[in-house]
Amino acid sequence: MSSFPRFTGKVALVTGAASGIGRAAALAFAAEGARVAVLDRSEDALRGTADALAKAGGEVLAIACDVSRPDEVEAALARVVERFGRLDCAFNNAGVENKATPLHEIEIEEWDRILDVNLRGTFLCMKHEIAQMLRQGGGVVVNTASGAGVRGVAGGASYAASKHAMIGMTKSAALDYARRDIRVNCVLPGNVATPMMDRFTDGDIQKAIDLEPVGRLGQPEEIAEAVLWMCSDLGAFVTGASIAVDGGWSL
Repeated sequence: MSSFPRFTGKVALVTGAASGIGRAAALAFAAEGARVAVLDRSEDALRGTADALAKAGGEVLAIACDVSRPDEVEAALARVVERFGRLDCAFNNAGVENKATPLHEIEIEEWDRILDVNLRGTFLCMKHEIAQMLRQGGGVVVNTASGAGVRGVAGGASYAASKHAMIGMTKSAALDYARRDIRVNCVLPGNVATPMMDRFTDGDIQKAIDLEPVGRLGQPEEIAEAVLWMCSDLGAFVTGASIAVDGGWSL
């Protein structure tokens, strides 16, 4: 645990927590004293994260939840509040990638799949997270957007659309609740060493490395540290921001 834990007595929720950035963020929150709720689609997939948190001495609640389903999200948030009594920090990280496809070849079902998880899922989580934060008098939300939210990506129209829209939603929500002690921000990862990146590149990670001006992939822990900063008191004057942690990829 950190010598100066920033989240002692706080409750954090992380979606997409089974692996990658979400897992790293959950572990980081716990290391800094938070009680942590971790969500992902599969309870089996979450087991590794939950076990790691428990072994580190953290208090954890693992919930299987498809964030694109309103009933599951509402039930998950109710369980978090029932268990921990409040929600101070929400990191909406759950997302899916697309296969590189020119726009005119994108199947309607594939378009809906990407938008349902990345955009609708984030909206549904925010809806219930913010409602709880209003009841308790404040909180912080961070959404995982992408460098693809501020630039075009050949073959990635559906993914880029979901992330551009997420940034607009984040900015609007930040204004909605700026005087209610609720901050809402985005983190924009670049190419990060995660299972999603493995799938997106079909295992040819060098393709992703070649796109990075710094000449390497980011690590999930580097993204997690930015998220924790935004959620901490050190980021208290930051809302509606989209902070790139991408090695210069979006420049």
